[in-house]
Amino acid sequence: MTGGEPCPHCANPIEAGKLLRRSEDILACLDHFRDKKQEYFVSLSLDSGQRLIARRIVTIGLLDTALTHPREVFAGPLVDRAASVIVVHNHPSGIAEPSKEDIKTTQQLVAAGILLGIPLRDHIIVTVDAHYSFKHNSLL
Repeated sequence: MTGGEPCPHCANPIEAGKLLRRSEDILACLDHFRDKKQEYFVSLSLDSGQRLIARRIVTIGLLDTALTHPREVFAGPLVDRAASVIVVHNHPSGIAEPSKEDIKTTQQLVAAGILLGIPLRDHIIVTVDAHYSFKHNSLL
């Protein structure tokens, strides 16, 4: 599945409109990605009140990589007329620290978001029992 299609097994209508101001609120939307055996790259489109518009699986990768491009990441938020976006991916390895590729991808997404007028609010890496926020670690 690529191209920002809505997630068929996580399209929970209760989540639409959910306020995502705190890390705990965001992480609650991501529990079922924590233990995947492949990397899932997910986008969360937010309105101007920081409420969830849509959650999409952007790409499903391999054991240790999920290729993604700003074009695919922002396709859904553009359709949603999102005010901002949060991206998330899991690390099946159990290590939440970002790789050099994760940092490079985040920098590209920040630049694309600025050009499109849809700022990247955070990039979060999740594992079974940990998470890493680029925003909270001053990498955004």
